Amino acid sequence: RPGTSAKNWCNWPDEPFDKMDSTLSVQQYIQQLIRKDPSDIHEILNIPQYQDEDVWKYEHLRQFCMELNGLAVILQEECQPKTCYQMAATDQWIFLCAAHKQPQECPAIDYVRHTLEGASTLLNSNKYFPSRINIKESSVTKLGSVCRRIYRIFSHTYFNHR
Repeated sequence: RPGTSAKNWCNWPDEPFDKMDSTLSVQQYIQQLIRKDPSDIHEILNIPQYQDEDVWKYEHLRQFCMELNGLAVILQEECQPKTCYQMAATDQWIFLCAAHKQPQECPAIDYVRHTLEGASTLLNSNKYFPSRINIKESSVTKLGSVCRRIYRIFSHTYFNHR
């Protein structure tokens, strides 16, 4: 029967980080750790010796955003513009969407889409992140803004869809 069985899918031997030598090594290593044991958060976040901390954070944020798309797909079922007409965590916390020319309210699911699209655009921008090996300090400051906006997705989900 043609194809690959689920058992053999993504079943290749692990490679030590110090043996990886491509520009994508950090991404590959993080994905390898997740594939090996997604519950071992300590190991996944543990920065290898001699690895640049900013690149490590950047690659983790890229991976996190990729995986967060799965939550966005699930949210589409119940986070409708009619019921979640604004991005709110509680009655006291309403977030404006930065994807518009002027920050403004938009339905929560649109805020989620806009945030993930904006994060993807930024994290793949040659202007801010021309290298996957080292990152300019001025670009590192952009990571905090992405994290803050992503946190809002979790806040909304927790307070409105648990």
